[in-house]
Order: sequence, then C-alpha cells, then structure tokens
Amino acid sequence: MSNLNSVELKTLVPARDFARSQDFYQALGFSMAWSDDNLAYMRLSNCSFLLQNFYVREQAENFVMHLLVEDVDAWHRHLSESGLAERFAVRMGDLVDQPWGMREFVLFDPSGVLWHIAQNT
Repeated sequence: MSNLNSVELKTLVPARDFARSQDFYQALGFSMAWSDDNLAYMRLSNCSFLLQNFYVREQAENFVMHLLVEDVDAWHRHLSESGLAERFAVRMGDLVDQPWGMREFVLFDPSGVLWHIAQNT
C-alpha cells in the first residue's frame, strides 16, 4: 500500500520590497529560518510560509492569509502597542466577532497581502 500522507502545506507570499517584508514579518513575530536572494522561510510556532522576492500588484492585492491563534485579543493588543502598523505604514483593523464563530482582525502587509488573524469562539 502506498503512503499518501502529507507532511506540510506552504504558500508563497509575494513581496514588493523583499527586505522590508522580511522586517515586517519578523516584527509580527515570525522567525526567518532560512533565506537567500529570492526566498525567505518564515516560521511561527507550527505555522510557516515562504516569502518570495516577487511581486505582481494584482496578485498581492488579492492574496489572503488566515492565521488561527489561541488568543486574538492578546495579538491585537500586542500589535497595537508595538506600533507595527505605523512603523510599516500598513492598515490594521479592529477586533470583530464573526457570525461563523471566529473573533478576528485584519492586517495588511507592506505589499498589500491581507491577513485575517483569528481565534475560534
């Protein structure tokens, strides 16, 4: 019998300014496990993605990531107090209780990628 189990799924997130995006994600809390001139392997706990030195505006502005966390209120408070949005000139939304059973806020990265940071309620 063949082993068809999966191990991991990663997405490649576009970056208009690769160095600035690396700084943004590290300020957000991700560590950079590895990088070269074209890719950076970003990791936070058991979540990871590949940041790519590649940018197409239409792609980036229609790219959405969803990060499920244990305490979304703590995340929102920490990011608000750290001044992340001001430092990187990005938009961060307010906390919202969604009818589908999640409490979340949105955060745009420097390339226009939309992140939903959420917790199950």
